[in-house]
Amino acid sequence: MACFISNGYGETYTPGVPVSGNFENVARPFLTNHCVDCHGEIGPEGDLSLHDLGPIDEINAGIWRSVWAQVTLKEMPPADASQPEVVERLKFSEWIVSELSRVMRDKGGFHDHRDPNKGNFVDHDLLFGRLPDSIELVPTSSPARLWRVTPQEHITRLNELINTEPAYDPSKPGLRTWGDVVPTNHGGELKLYFGTDRIIQWQGGTVAYATSVKSIPAVLSSARTHGLENYPDFYTVNSAEATQIMDVADDIIRYMAYGPYSIAEPYQITDDPKSIADKMVGDLRGLPTALVYSTKVVRPLTPVYDLMKEDGVTEPSLRAAIDYLFEALTFRQPLPSESDVYIKIVQESIDKLGKEDGAVLGLSSIFLDRDALFRPELVTEGNPDSHGRVMMQDWELGLAVNHALRYLKPDDKLRRAILDGRMRTKEDVRREVERMLADDSSRKPRILRFFRDYFDYDLGGYICKDNRALADTGVSNRGTAHYQAMFDATASTDRLVELILADDTDVLSRLLTTDQVIATEADKIYFGKERTKEEKTAALETAKQKLAERIRDQSTKLAAAKEQLTELEAFIEAHPDEARSRKKELAEKKRAVTEAEKQLAATKKSGRNDENSGVAKADLSGPEIFVRVSHRSFGNGSMKPERVLATAPQGQRLGILTHPSWLVSHSDAMDNHAIRRGRWIRERLLGGGIPDVPITVDAMLPDEPKNTLRERMRVTREEYCWTCHQKMDPLGLPFEMYNHAGLYRETELNQRVDTSGEIIDSGDPSLDGKVADAIEMIRKISESERAEQVFVRHAFRFWMGRNETLHDAPVLQDAYHAYRENGGSMNSLIVSLLTSDAFLYRKR
Repeated sequence: MACFISNGYGETYTPGVPVSGNFENVARPFLTNHCVDCHGEIGPEGDLSLHDLGPIDEINAGIWRSVWAQVTLKEMPPADASQPEVVERLKFSEWIVSELSRVMRDKGGFHDHRDPNKGNFVDHDLLFGRLPDSIELVPTSSPARLWRVTPQEHITRLNELINTEPAYDPSKPGLRTWGDVVPTNHGGELKLYFGTDRIIQWQGGTVAYATSVKSIPAVLSSARTHGLENYPDFYTVNSAEATQIMDVADDIIRYMAYGPYSIAEPYQITDDPKSIADKMVGDLRGLPTALVYSTKVVRPLTPVYDLMKEDGVTEPSLRAAIDYLFEALTFRQPLPSESDVYIKIVQESIDKLGKEDGAVLGLSSIFLDRDALFRPELVTEGNPDSHGRVMMQDWELGLAVNHALRYLKPDDKLRRAILDGRMRTKEDVRREVERMLADDSSRKPRILRFFRDYFDYDLGGYICKDNRALADTGVSNRGTAHYQAMFDATASTDRLVELILADDTDVLSRLLTTDQVIATEADKIYFGKERTKEEKTAALETAKQKLAERIRDQSTKLAAAKEQLTELEAFIEAHPDEARSRKKELAEKKRAVTEAEKQLAATKKSGRNDENSGVAKADLSGPEIFVRVSHRSFGNGSMKPERVLATAPQGQRLGILTHPSWLVSHSDAMDNHAIRRGRWIRERLLGGGIPDVPITVDAMLPDEPKNTLRERMRVTREEYCWTCHQKMDPLGLPFEMYNHAGLYRETELNQRVDTSGEIIDSGDPSLDGKVADAIEMIRKISESERAEQVFVRHAFRFWMGRNETLHDAPVLQDAYHAYRENGGSMNSLIVSLLTSDAFLYRKR
């Protein structure tokens, strides 16, 4: 751990408190003492001159953003130059943030310091080491705020209104059950489907089924490409989304009331499809009338159903429907005043439009209630402590705890605790969190979501691949085969993460070093080895010999069948009186000849196409295991939950970072993405930060098909680029032992692939040094204390919805110790975070 001494100024500094002073007495001295020697008027480094940089304004804001990043990350001054004192650097950085926020307030604002991808800009050694004596921390808290509901949580809430999910089955823990997030379909779409559990027949093929089924896409949008996304600062609900939500609400309420009758003709509801054959005529492909629904009711029957079933409208039935919808959408009971407002809205709507349309429109307004789309943490009640902090309590605290783990409304025990006034202390939170973590009757999908956001292994199906480049990897480029394999891979990795979480021991290390693989049949290719040119030639020759043997065997079989047929025909011709009794035998002989001819023709036609000579398949076998996939969505095209739990090929794979799901998620259309992979290692495991690419840089590699990726990346070694790229490229290039579809390889463009790399300036001298390949690097980092601390930092961001500050150092250290002292327990880490002041307290 780094240890710092006092700055010697005799004054204390509280991080986050506005720095008193202006450009002349804060910024200019810092620039003069530490910057202009390199960035002066003549021959400045990086062509960036700071000698005449003035106070922050709209014109020079871009330069100041760069200065902030470089100073905060300790890139400036360079390591071989005289360094500012810790407090001096912190004050200068704080002043820049304050001034940029003020100047850019009406120009979109300044948010860099709140961006989750810049969380590592806070010095790791200051968070986990001893602070200088001159730095004074205050008890931490988070700002009062509104959290927008995530797309996954929103669509899961809606799903609960119209679909009845199966109960948890301990014998098949991988299957989707009540409490799970709605998973994407095999095309990667996050959709809610109406009545698929009642569809018993359809006209046309799989595509016809897909276009006929009534579905709703996730309405609330997300800007995520890589990394954490659920930060309150960055998400709102715009008018277009609100309009869509009202349309969705109309469909859902009608389905709650009428079931498939709201989306189908009455004759389509039958248990005997044959009885309506006369109505299912013509080309119905893609039309809703192509479907047949059973008469069985499987959706939840709620007070909305009761309201719409009765002839008129009574106040009790209307209030019951409103209260039910409100709690289902906001997860809390409405106040009487809130119910009264919605009763008035619905009654006015009914007066204008009639009972059915008016009730549907009026009830739809509940879907736009603030608490249906946002989770408030406003602490409007309670007295602030001496630091201005107010502890959340009752519904705010209960829903915060619930949201930290689940996408369902609070269970009966948590709900009862809230109503009874037993959600007001840290001990109350610990009791409920530990109880919920130990309860296997419903899943905690927020925990899995953290690992998706942290590892970014769920993006492979969205990386659009060039067809020819994909074929060159050795995997299938036919239709959507590759993309479906990637969405399958995401589901498999989800399940693997859960297996390790269930054991709850050395969670991070095991995820990085596990030899377990959950696999489909296609994964025998993806976890296989791309053959070298010599191996491919040998495989082709072997396949050619096998083909010749098959043709020879089938030719012999055909000749024998023909001979037997000829003999029988000659016998019958010589003995006509036997013709009748040998008729059946004659037919069998003819069928045998026909079948042998077909087999031989098919074998000749297939040629070598039935053997993938470019890939040596992995031997993936083991016990059956189930993974969670969407309900039937595209008919026969839906993903299958059955997989096997296998062992990865030894010496070729080590942990999730070597699985195709992660490798493809960090690739591009044509090749690997060593820079992105290296940046992931730098930020997610080593806790380093990378400044944004300057707008003056053309961040493109040369298009040189005959050169390897490593050779094309020579451009990043130019002096202006290498300052940042030396922290990424040597960490990403060891993954060149895999191609961009995730297959293991030993050659690239018929050259021995170079898998060497280096860990540079990691913050832990014991980690720094050269590595032979990705496996050696992963194994080395997995044993690192620093990597575990960085993992804790990311967990903090995910569950707090904000970046850490120096005031959070005690929280982070407590969480890290909880993780370590309990054998690498994720549950212990979560309990520590959710009982911390950062989680419990808000400042108005």
